[in-house]
Amino acid sequence: MSKKPINSQKSPGKHHSNLKSKMVFKDRDGLGAYTADPFAHERVIFNNDTSVIIQDMFPKSSVHLLVLPKSERNLLHPFVAFEDPELLADIKVEVERAKKMVANELRRKYGKLSKSEQPRIQARDADEPPDVLPPGRDWMKEIITGIHAVPSMNHLHVHVMSREMYSDHLKRSAHYNSFHTPFLVPLEKFPLAKDDPIRLVGHGPWHTVDLVCWRCKRNFGNKMAKFKVHLAEEHDEWKRE
Repeated sequence: MSKKPINSQKSPGKHHSNLKSKMVFKDRDGLGAYTADPFAHERVIFNNDTSVIIQDMFPKSSVHLLVLPKSERNLLHPFVAFEDPELLADIKVEVERAKKMVANELRRKYGKLSKSEQPRIQARDADEPPDVLPPGRDWMKEIITGIHAVPSMNHLHVHVMSREMYSDHLKRSAHYNSFHTPFLVPLEKFPLAKDDPIRLVGHGPWHTVDLVCWRCKRNFGNKMAKFKVHLAEEHDEWKRE
C-alpha cells in the first residue's frame, strides 16, 4: 500500500492525551504504541476517537491492515473483549472503513490488469464519461477480516486484508494457515456464545496442517517452497480476473 493512501485520515481523538505514554512498547506489546501516540507513526493511516488503522509491519498479503481499538479492554483476549456490545459495534464500523481502504488500494494496484474492471475504466476515460460509472470489479469480495484465536500480540487488533496471500513476509506454513483455517475467527462470529466451539481453537500446531490453496483448493502438504511458487501463479491469475 502506498505510504499516503487515498482516504487516509489522521484526526486527533478525544482519548489522545490520556493514551499518550512514556512507556516503551516492544515485542508482544508493540501494537500499543500506535494507540498511545498515533501521530508518531507513519504506519497509521487513520485515527479517530475509537480506533487506529495501521499498515501491518509484516503483511501476509499484498494489502494488509490492522484495526486497533482505543479501549480500556484492548489488553483482553478478543473472545472476552468483544462481549462488550459498544466496543464490538465501534470496531465493526472501523473494520468496514478499513475494508473500503483495502478495496480502493486493490483497485489502484490491480484495476488496470483486471478484466472485470475494464468497463469501468473505459467509461471513466471516455470523452463524455457517464454521471455514474459502472461498478467494475467487486474488490470488497476479495477481502478477509478477523482475529486470531490465539493472538501473537497482546493488544486487541483485527486483520483486514486481501485474500490472495501474496507477500515476501509469507515465509512459514503457520503464516498461511493462521489466515486460512479456523484459527482466523471472522468478526461476524462475535459475540461468541459461552459454549461456542470456536473458543476451543488453540495454538494448533498450525505448521503441521496441510497447505491448501485458497483459490483452487489444491493440497501441497507441507511443501512451503512449492506452495509459494503456486501462490505467485494464482496471484497473477487472480489480479487479472
